[in-house]
Amino acid sequence: MTAARRAAQVLVDHKAQDVVLLDLRPVSDMTDYFIVASGTSDTHVRATAGHVVEALKAEGLRVHSVEGFEQGRWVLLDYVDFVVHVFHPTLRAFYQLERLWGDAPAVAVTA
Repeated sequence: MTAARRAAQVLVDHKAQDVVLLDLRPVSDMTDYFIVASGTSDTHVRATAGHVVEALKAEGLRVHSVEGFEQGRWVLLDYVDFVVHVFHPTLRAFYQLERLWGDAPAVAVTA
């Protein structure tokens, strides 16, 4: 979980809002963790996602797939063992991933 926790910390360090780390291991085989966060604008969503990619790349971990970066409304970073979702607040409220995965335990992420 250290890489997932590191990604969550990078989001917190770059002022992402409401960062939540969900442990999906007990409820899904899809991936081990989801990290869900909000940016304050499309630009902030792209920037915080970019910071995660660069920070983890510097530590030797490359993103497997990136979706939505150009639009900046919902950026998905797939690292296989964990997936980072950075949302514009309106889309996060609409999709409610935390509610969808409500059975997954949340792991504390602090500044």
